[in-house]
Amino acid sequence: MATSDIIRTLRPKQWIKNLFVFAPLVFSVQFLNPPSVLAAIQAFLSFCLISGALYTLNDLFDIEEDRRHPIKRNRPLASGRLKKKTAIITLIISGVAGLALAFSLNLTFLLIILGYIILQLLYSPWLKHVVIIDIFVVAAGFLLRVIAGAVAIRVAISSWLLICTTLLALFLSMTKRRHEYFLLPGEASAHRPVLNEYSPYLLDQMISVVTASTLIAYCLYTVSEETIAKFQTRNLILTTPFVLYGIFRYLYLVHQKNQGSTPEELIIKDKPLLVDIILWIISVAVILYFR
Repeated sequence: MATSDIIRTLRPKQWIKNLFVFAPLVFSVQFLNPPSVLAAIQAFLSFCLISGALYTLNDLFDIEEDRRHPIKRNRPLASGRLKKKTAIITLIISGVAGLALAFSLNLTFLLIILGYIILQLLYSPWLKHVVIIDIFVVAAGFLLRVIAGAVAIRVAISSWLLICTTLLALFLSMTKRRHEYFLLPGEASAHRPVLNEYSPYLLDQMISVVTASTLIAYCLYTVSEETIAKFQTRNLILTTPFVLYGIFRYLYLVHQKNQGSTPEELIIKDKPLLVDIILWIISVAVILYFR
C-alpha cells in the first residue's frame, strides 16, 4: 500500500465538482470581499473532505461491481492494493474533518452537508438502482453544492442560478449514463443494473431535452429584468456564445469520441473545452466586476 493509493481513493480529481460552491460567490458579486472568499474556500474544503470520505465508502460497497469494470477494476480497493481497514480509517478521518469545517461555518451549512451525506448513503445501496431517479440524485448533489455555497457566505440564492445548475447537472448526469451504456456493450447491466432500464434512444432523447432547456434557461437568465437590475448591466448576454460552444463541444466528445464518464477529467483534458470555460469565467468576471 502506498500513500498514493489512499489519495486516489479519496479521488481528488473529482473534487472539481465542488467548485460549484463558488458560484454564489461570483454571481453575488462578493468575489472581492475577503471574508466571503474565505468562507467559500472553507465550504469548498468541507465538501472535498466529505466527498472524499463518501467516495471511499462507495468503493467499499462496490468492490465486486468495480472488479467487473474495465477501468474501475484498477482502483486501489478493487485491485486489492488498498486494504479495507486502511480505507475505513481514511474515510473516518476525512469525514470527521469535513464535518468539523462545516460546523465552524454555520449550522445551516452543516445541515446541508448532512443532507448531502444522507442522499449519498441512500444512493449507493438503493437510489442508483432506480431508473431516472438515479440521474436526479446525481444532479441533486450539484444543486446542494450551490445552495451550500450561498449559505456559507450568507447571501440569497437566485432562482435562475438554481434552475441553470439543475439543468446543467442533469445534462452531465445523462451524458455520463450514456457513456456507461456504450462502454460495456452487453455487460453494462452487470456493472450497473439500472442501465438495463435505459436505451440509447431514451438517453439521447432526454439529453436533447435537457440540452435545449439549459441553453434557453441561461439565455433567459442573462436578459431577465431581475438579472439586469441586480448587476446594472445588459452585457451578460455576451457570454452566451461560450455556453453554446461549451455544450456543443461536450456533446461532440460524448457522441463522436465516446467520452463523458468522468466530466471533471474531461474538462481538464480537452483543451478547447477548458479554454472555452476559462474564457466564459473571464467574460463573466469582466462584465460583473468591471462595469
